[in-house]
Amino acid sequence: MPDFVKKSGVQSSIPTGSMADIAFLLLIFFMVTTVFVRYRIPGIVLPKAEKVEEIKMRRHINYVWVSADRKVFINDKLAPMGAVAATFYEFRRVNPRLIVSLKCDVRAPYGIVSRVLEELRKADALRVNFATDKER
Repeated sequence: MPDFVKKSGVQSSIPTGSMADIAFLLLIFFMVTTVFVRYRIPGIVLPKAEKVEEIKMRRHINYVWVSADRKVFINDKLAPMGAVAATFYEFRRVNPRLIVSLKCDVRAPYGIVSRVLEELRKADALRVNFATDKER
């Protein structure tokens, strides 16, 4: 008779019961940590800057874009110049800590930018951030 006896019926397997839990935890983790670009106007080239400071209070920001072809966008929607003051007056009424992020194309005429700033002054939206790209 041989020295060893072979046991039959013993199987080794990997438990897969918690793999679905792990997959869902990873899915939730990536959904929570992913940052989505909320607003984007194609074709706007921001000016370069040597030193850039990031705004910490993101939930108080509303965006104004000025494109090279003299169009003004408020939070990703085309707006006439006359509607800027009224729109931001309503935004400030809802949120007095409003910060306006002004994203102007390098090729935009300064006269349009100046008119947008005047409209923001009419609405008492005086906390203005000029957005730039960091120079590489």
